[in-house]
Amino acid sequence: MESLPSQNRNPPPNAGLWPLTTSVDHGGRLFIGGCDVAALTQQYGTPLYLFDEMTIRAACRACRTAFADHYRGTTAVHYAGKALLNIAIAQIIADEGLGLDVVSGGELYVALRAGFPTQRIHMHGNAKTHAELEQALAAGIGQIIVDNLDELDMLRRLTAHRSSPQPVALRIAPNIAADTHAHIQTGHATSKFGLPLDALDAAAEKLCAASGVRLTGLHAHLGSQLFDRAPYAAAVEVLLDSAARLRDRFGVLIEEINAGGGIGVPYTTDQPLPDIDAWAALLGDSLVRGCERRGLPLMRLVIEPGRSIIARAGVALYTIVATKPLPHMRFLHIDGGMGDNIRPALYDARYTAALAERMRDPVEECVAIAGRYCESGDVLIRDLMLPRARVGEILAVPVAGAYTLSMASTYNLAPRPAVVLINEGEARLIQRRETYEDLIAREVW
Repeated sequence: MESLPSQNRNPPPNAGLWPLTTSVDHGGRLFIGGCDVAALTQQYGTPLYLFDEMTIRAACRACRTAFADHYRGTTAVHYAGKALLNIAIAQIIADEGLGLDVVSGGELYVALRAGFPTQRIHMHGNAKTHAELEQALAAGIGQIIVDNLDELDMLRRLTAHRSSPQPVALRIAPNIAADTHAHIQTGHATSKFGLPLDALDAAAEKLCAASGVRLTGLHAHLGSQLFDRAPYAAAVEVLLDSAARLRDRFGVLIEEINAGGGIGVPYTTDQPLPDIDAWAALLGDSLVRGCERRGLPLMRLVIEPGRSIIARAGVALYTIVATKPLPHMRFLHIDGGMGDNIRPALYDARYTAALAERMRDPVEECVAIAGRYCESGDVLIRDLMLPRARVGEILAVPVAGAYTLSMASTYNLAPRPAVVLINEGEARLIQRRETYEDLIAREVW
């Protein structure tokens, strides 16, 4: 997907990191979707998160098309809501024909308030509560992905008197350690997620004895921010071995294989752009060949992208409020940080940034972008080359759409940012800025 410059404006430097509609005018001002970014900060304040609707929709369509083109069976793309979920985003995802993965009662509540089709909702989570399972069953969601035997026992009790069984999938821990940060590896044997392979038979026995649930799928998720596609093929092999075992030992025919998500996206220029077609081709070919070798019918292929749908669409905007010069660099202190983007502090995530009103100025100095929070680890970016920045200027951070606001907190009792959705020259507030009154709304005194 290439950036689309607007009339009288040109693509930004490092265009692959910015939303598709990003452009820069002759004076160096940043525009997204035809909107002047710095002007939006005057209207809505900072920190401010902007999302470009066209970029979200284009990512949805690219993913759906790639998997339909590269797999001759049926496919389904489910957006991983944990990357970012609010009512407006859920409505865009629904409109683009994707399914939705939720991992909590809160995410399910947002999806239902957004009018998301319930049969296209799947529920994940390694510690689903009794109340959350009741909520999912009452809503009539399409599938519950069972993570462990205790959850399966709880679900069996809750569905014992259902007239129609609830479709479920089993999440398998395939014992594959993907090449990514340890905090976002999820497929290895010691992960907290998924059934160990040696628990498959026990799960199958419980399912075969239950009338209120029906096993329809097998699922594996290897981790997040993965650039090496080879582990996906290995995961498909593990899932198909499990499907063949369930057929041979229990007479259960699996209808779908869910390969999870996790495809990496670039946050800096040294990381490659995602190749959705190559990912789809590998998974499609692995599934076709694997089914043929085992005498299994072609199953529906489900994938769960989150970051690759929403990350590039988001841009975070901050005001530089102070500076601190040091001998070999300078701190730029901004009015946001780990409260709205915990990723650098949590697992050393790297970002880049630019001055929103001087996009074309030559770089002059090395700076570090320091957040406002009372933690030494609250440094959003280290070793960033910028023009000589001044207090009061607007800093724009691209690829800020995923796992930022969804993990935001009110640490230091700093209100969370406003969120604006941009589409064809129009900017619409979709989440207002948190207020001090919001911060004490739950207090009782």
